[in-house]
Amino acid sequence: MSLISMISAINNFLWNGPLLILLCATHLFFTIKLRFPQKHTLKAIRLSLAPEESGQTGNLSSFATLTTTLAATLGTGNIVGVSTAIAAGGPGALFWCWITGLFGMATAYAECHLAMHFRKKRTDGSLTGGPMYVLEQGLGSHFLAKFYAVCTLCAAFGVGCTTQVSAITDATSSLWHLPPHFVGLAVAVVTGLVILGGIRSIGSFCTKAVPILGILYMAACAVLLFMNASYLPDALALILKTAFSQNAVSGGLLGGSFMVAARYGIARGLFTNEAGIGTAALAAGSASHTTPVKQGLISMTAVFWDTIVMCAVSGLVILTNLLHRPSSAKGFTQAGLTSAAFTAFPFGGNTFLTLTLIAFAITTLIGWCHLGEKGAEYLWGSKSIRTYEFCYILMIFFGAILPMEYVWSVTDLINGIMIFPNVLALFLLHRKIQPPKP
Repeated sequence: MSLISMISAINNFLWNGPLLILLCATHLFFTIKLRFPQKHTLKAIRLSLAPEESGQTGNLSSFATLTTTLAATLGTGNIVGVSTAIAAGGPGALFWCWITGLFGMATAYAECHLAMHFRKKRTDGSLTGGPMYVLEQGLGSHFLAKFYAVCTLCAAFGVGCTTQVSAITDATSSLWHLPPHFVGLAVAVVTGLVILGGIRSIGSFCTKAVPILGILYMAACAVLLFMNASYLPDALALILKTAFSQNAVSGGLLGGSFMVAARYGIARGLFTNEAGIGTAALAAGSASHTTPVKQGLISMTAVFWDTIVMCAVSGLVILTNLLHRPSSAKGFTQAGLTSAAFTAFPFGGNTFLTLTLIAFAITTLIGWCHLGEKGAEYLWGSKSIRTYEFCYILMIFFGAILPMEYVWSVTDLINGIMIFPNVLALFLLHRKIQPPKP
């Protein structure tokens, strides 16, 4: 058996059983333990939008930490990943994706609360935090802390960097037939200008770009849903019917049973919002002028926007299009159902969708650079950050020409491995996590 086949076999085992059970159990435990913090969602959104003092040098505002987290998670998973989940698991997969996002908000609150509790002050007075500091100071395990930091670096270079620039290369090759080397160089230059500006430059970019992109994409989806409004009740009924059906309700792309829908919906929800992996906590540790409870509430809204809103809207656009124009999906792969739906969009159709995906991928590149930076700083100190940034920018160029089969397999494995130490810390330190008050 080749190395890539072995890694794929391990991924299939982990993501089709142990990790799904572990993360679902974690989400449920903290939902109950923290007295359903999801009920404070509106308050959390108000907190994230409230004006606050600008963070000191080396720190981010609470809103900047939220948008940086969203920059790292929003994008192809919410748009293309939902398409794959529906095609493989049926419409009911969307219901289980929502449920996973709803309960995952509690885990996101917990891990960001701990990150604030155990964060460390730098020599210049600024603050930094993340799961590695929780593992070091909370559990007293330097080994697990360094292990998590190494995994964070690998994930940043993998899923945060090479996979995103590869998605950009595929899109620009299909739309404009641009050579990969040119695309890789252009993306490296554009993102490098933001990255080399430091944490404040990254935070400023994310606070401006992420809301604009989200609003543009949601507005486009609203247009498509308005065009297919008469099919919306049928789409919602089909989601609920297939989510709990013991047998496949219908054939083709609209088929699905309870077990299949749950498997693909839960897996997609867990993978896209990253609750339990600890990435939100990496950004939360840099927040200034806030408390663990407040930052936990603000950070958990990232899961709300990512999975409950963005995935839901994308899924409804796909389903209403399939009910209205079932023949439109012919010729598209499982991952192309969103593209099939956007062929009816009156303002550029797939060109608009492709440009949106490219823009989301660039924000992911920038957001993940900051997360990976935390791993480098923990392992080698703040002096290593500039070297890491140059390596990251260089990897953007190489990501445009690397074979993605190997990169995806390795990053899937790394993401899965990161869950174990992070969830271990959550359970062992759960008594230090305070539930939000009304």
